[in-house]
Amino acid sequence: MTVTTVAAFVVAIAGCVFILFIGGRFLAAPRVAMAGFGVPPDSLRALTNIKGVRDITSGIVPLVVLAAAGQHAFGWALIAAAITPIGDAIIVMRNGGTVRQALSVHAATAATLVLAGLLLALT
Repeated sequence: MTVTTVAAFVVAIAGCVFILFIGGRFLAAPRVAMAGFGVPPDSLRALTNIKGVRDITSGIVPLVVLAAAGQHAFGWALIAAAITPIGDAIIVMRNGGTVRQALSVHAATAATLVLAGLLLALT
């Protein structure tokens, strides 16, 4: 590996770790996270925009993995992406949503991603 490649990996991994921290902060200290994001802590519109961008990204990233790395990597990316609907199911349950909604929408999505991901990753 060249020095440039190593530097790019270090920066990329650091960016991944940092975005994990930011996501954790949104869960642990949402008002602080909203302020750090740059919007008022009570802005429902900002939160729905954040979710919209997250969902678009969640759809694009696995497709990029498929295009760049093929079926096996795509399968693993789908399995990793199942974290999002699992978290969404938990959010629904902890915030007054119904078990039916949590399971029929979010848990079903997670199960589908894991099943399809395993079939693609392991074949």
